Amino acid sequence: MSAAIRTVNPATGQPLASYDTWDTARIEAAVERAHAASRAWALVPVAERAARVAHLARTLREHKDRLAHLAVTEMGKPVGEAEAEVEKSALTAEYYAERGPGILADEHVAIDGAEAWVAYEPAGLVLAVMPWNFPVWQVMRFAIPSLLAGNGVLLKHASNVTGGALALQDLIVEAGFPEHLVTTLVIADADVPDTTSRLIEDDRIAAVTLTGSNRAGAAVGSAAGRAAKKSVLELGGSDAFVVLDDADVGAAAAAAVRARFANSGQSCVCAKRFIVAEAVMDAFTTAFVAGVERLRIGDPHDRSTQVGPLARGDLREAIARQVEESVAAGARLLTGGKPLPGEGCFFQPTVLTDTGPGMAAFDEETFGPLAALAVARDDDDAARLADATSFGLGLSVWTADTGRGIALARRITSGAAFVNAVVASDPRLPFGGTKRSGYGRELAGAGIREFTNTRAYWVAP
Repeated sequence: MSAAIRTVNPATGQPLASYDTWDTARIEAAVERAHAASRAWALVPVAERAARVAHLARTLREHKDRLAHLAVTEMGKPVGEAEAEVEKSALTAEYYAERGPGILADEHVAIDGAEAWVAYEPAGLVLAVMPWNFPVWQVMRFAIPSLLAGNGVLLKHASNVTGGALALQDLIVEAGFPEHLVTTLVIADADVPDTTSRLIEDDRIAAVTLTGSNRAGAAVGSAAGRAAKKSVLELGGSDAFVVLDDADVGAAAAAAVRARFANSGQSCVCAKRFIVAEAVMDAFTTAFVAGVERLRIGDPHDRSTQVGPLARGDLREAIARQVEESVAAGARLLTGGKPLPGEGCFFQPTVLTDTGPGMAAFDEETFGPLAALAVARDDDDAARLADATSFGLGLSVWTADTGRGIALARRITSGAAFVNAVVASDPRLPFGGTKRSGYGRELAGAGIREFTNTRAYWVAP
């Protein structure tokens, strides 16, 4: 057994808890129990599964305060956002409880001389490798539709949110799901690559999903490919927020502050690169910087706090490096740019301008409170800059002419395009990326069917 996992409060630097990590024998026993639970669950009628999912929505709300407190203390999320994350999970459970059985229903196909249909049947036990930045939502976004589809879940959550991961496992049992159907694996960080690879090769694992870094995604995707198993990867993002010359600059700037600094900037779908038409660049920059400087930084337990700490010290160091390298390459610092003193992992909300391809803040994923501004000469230049990235998750375009905004969006590769709105996930719409942002979809009908066996039936008389 490797060293214990020790969680730390990123707002104070103080230790929270210690968890014994599992050895190979304990992992094997957990997989065997989870596999058995998954096989039994697959035989439960979908209507009964939906009733359990509806109960899960109620259970999430009953435990909202506890789950939110864990998110605040383990990864530093501002408390209002933590509560909203739990509520969004509950709404998603309600959506699937109502709509899921219809999405999974057999689809009859007209065939002369035979009865034919397409069925969406359970895939089996799915390994889920989940990140820390939305410790409740990221798990529920995948687990709710997968459970309704008749699958089981092996959850490898990020080690710094181990307390929350174990709480979710218990909550799912309390909501009426069988024990071991959702199992949290407690694995030391150093053991994760080998353990994950071994699990993907295991015949009892049907598929794998990962939300996380490109490096982790490459390892999981290649392992799944070798094992000829389905995988869904939701990886990094460097979303463009495009402001055209006819946009409502005040509204766009206010939305831009929300889009960049929600979750203290630690989201794959946070807007990161702000590409602004030359004609409105000065006005947008003035309004945007003013909005950023009004943000309240502090204790994430305080309801007035809008920006909390980064989840770990290495993340703060990465943001500092990206700022320094970008300024050295010609970017101008407009506000922020420094870590805050003290024990916590706080970093000033930061805005760089005069950025572009070749700079760290423009080329890399910036996972923290750092915004990169770039000027566009015209729509063609805006499309070029927005698409000058190896990522392709979300896109936001701001304009008075929605037709113009849609036309521009069609020229930029992404998994989602929002016009005059901030990019967000919604259970009614599929969510996922393109290019180095990954493949496969979560949510909506596409998400629940990702981990099913799409099976054709042909019955001759």
